Amino acid sequence: MRIVKVINNNIVTSTQDGNEVIVMGKGLGFNKTGGDIIPQAKIDKVFALNASASVDRFKLLLKDVPMQELQASDEIISYAKLSLGKRLSDSIYVALTDHIHFAIQRFKKGMDFGNALSWEVKHFYNHEYLIGKEGLNIIEKRTGTRLPDDEAVTIALHLVNAELDSSMDHTVGMTKLIKEILGIIQYTFHVELSDTSLAYERLMTHLKFFIQRVMTNQPLPDNDDKLFNMIKETYPNEFKCSLKISKYVKKELNYDLTDAELSYLTIHINRVITEN
Repeated sequence: MRIVKVINNNIVTSTQDGNEVIVMGKGLGFNKTGGDIIPQAKIDKVFALNASASVDRFKLLLKDVPMQELQASDEIISYAKLSLGKRLSDSIYVALTDHIHFAIQRFKKGMDFGNALSWEVKHFYNHEYLIGKEGLNIIEKRTGTRLPDDEAVTIALHLVNAELDSSMDHTVGMTKLIKEILGIIQYTFHVELSDTSLAYERLMTHLKFFIQRVMTNQPLPDNDDKLFNMIKETYPNEFKCSLKISKYVKKELNYDLTDAELSYLTIHINRVITEN
């Protein structure tokens, strides 16, 4: 493996299987130039990002980011992939590394910003939030800086973005919609939903992907009128609640729920109310 371009003393670019990669290791770029051989023993990490745009943004970012912060970001992402058991978009390398870098800078300047979505993230994306909390330990271990607890919330949002391959604005919008839909369910049935039940977890998973489909205009097709009518008749109160949610989604996103989406929503509402 040979150097294509030196980014800084510890990071260079190279090629692997015909694709551009970013190579990290202490002193890899020190007094080096394009064409020099990269010593295998010095390589700590090879970043093989699929999208060329991600590679370009990552290279630009790495000029200013200390190696310890990049190592912290990479360790958090590796931990998240293992814990979640899901594929994460390559954009997470750019977004999370950038966030950690500026969060540390802000913290050192005494600029502590709380996260307005703290409650929602802890309840709607609890697994990602717990990873975010471990992420704070990783950042402290790697950089010596202990960031405020609310930074775990932002790390969680970045992970959700990467799971859904969406933007931060998209994820924040989705989070607010979930909050409103849960509010409709609780108001309709005069209950406070327990966020520890399995039915609540199922409902949250359904709502995340339901809203993702709504926001990307990918409706579930209608294919079983008999089943739809049976669900409507079996769970009349839950179905009425689904219609309220449908009306809200129409108002906010100008999207009409299909019968199939109403059916699934009705079933999940029934489960969460029954098990609450």
